[in-house]
Amino acid sequence: MSVTISVSVEGTTDSGRLSNQEEQNPGIDSWSVRMADSCMKRRPILSDRWSYDWGVAIKGIEQVWLDTGDKKYLEYIQRNIEQFVEPDGNIRTYHLQDYNLDQINTGKLFFRLYQETGDERYQQAIHLLMRQLKSQPRTSEGGFWHKKIYPYQMWLDGIYMASPFYAQYADRFDEPGGFDDAAHQILLIERHTRDPKTGLYYHAWDESKMQKWANPQTGCSPHFWGRAMGWYAMAIVDVLDFLPASHRARDRIVTIFERMIHSLALVQDTDTGLWYQVLDRGGCEGNYTEASASCMFVYAMAKGIRKGYLDPKYLEAAQRGYAGIIEHLVEVDEHGQVNLTRICAVAGLGGEQQRDGSYEYYIGEPVEANNHKGVGAFLLTGAEMERLSKPA
Repeated sequence: MSVTISVSVEGTTDSGRLSNQEEQNPGIDSWSVRMADSCMKRRPILSDRWSYDWGVAIKGIEQVWLDTGDKKYLEYIQRNIEQFVEPDGNIRTYHLQDYNLDQINTGKLFFRLYQETGDERYQQAIHLLMRQLKSQPRTSEGGFWHKKIYPYQMWLDGIYMASPFYAQYADRFDEPGGFDDAAHQILLIERHTRDPKTGLYYHAWDESKMQKWANPQTGCSPHFWGRAMGWYAMAIVDVLDFLPASHRARDRIVTIFERMIHSLALVQDTDTGLWYQVLDRGGCEGNYTEASASCMFVYAMAKGIRKGYLDPKYLEAAQRGYAGIIEHLVEVDEHGQVNLTRICAVAGLGGEQQRDGSYEYYIGEPVEANNHKGVGAFLLTGAEMERLSKPA
């Protein structure tokens, strides 16, 4: 599918906006390439700890590599992953016994590196992470606990962390049961966290209903956090890359995705094209349009349109969202470095901090520039929007 991507903002690239030449030809000086180069210059090594957040950035870099063929991006991926992979395929600073779904996410890059290099350590590392999933604690209905320290809890975040990896593993190693389980996680959390009135999804669900943040009747947390729904939206389009066309859950998942995007379009800010930190509280004191969620939603929309899961009518919402990101959230400094602003640093529930999931909690968490989660989502978004503009 090829469409014209129109980003109708005025100004210069110094303010993060597209020049007239760029508006006419989105392939020139693409934002995904500019952000990837900026990220690599800012942080040659993203982290010294195995963690999900920089894995989002690396996944975005992977997409830039696929689109450009420039080996510097693949080398950057390998350099950042390589420092963690030991000769026997173990992963430095990773602990399977933590049963933390977040720790699966960065392992998605092992598939690519094994494909490109044939290095058996990467395949061994894939199997190590799958051993975690196969023994991950579960709810009574088979839903993964988000972490061992968060018993009986399913978070929207965890669907992105684990289900695309699980589906790719099932595809790579011909384990059809993995497709069933990956799809089950998507379907189960939808059933428990979707609000029938708004069509939006609560951040998490506690089967035990014992957490302080949990509704005593439903077990749900109290608010619709933007990035939580962003994780879930991205998870669906990424799982569909691997879920067989004949799989019994595929049509149902596509329907869930369509319905969710419809609800998200209804809460898109009319002035900026962006989405709020707390999705249904736009205009309330302290709430703000947040970068990572906005990028994730545009990514999911653009990929959904390109892959045929979504009606092309949602292209207008994706275009407005992308234009809003560039106009309001991107800044280019005097050295030409691209920066993404207004990213919620982190948000969660319970734990040692006793995070209560209140409105005040979500709007009170730190806001940063160039946080890995936002940068990665921006890279994914840019790549997908640019793909939409290319001839089929």
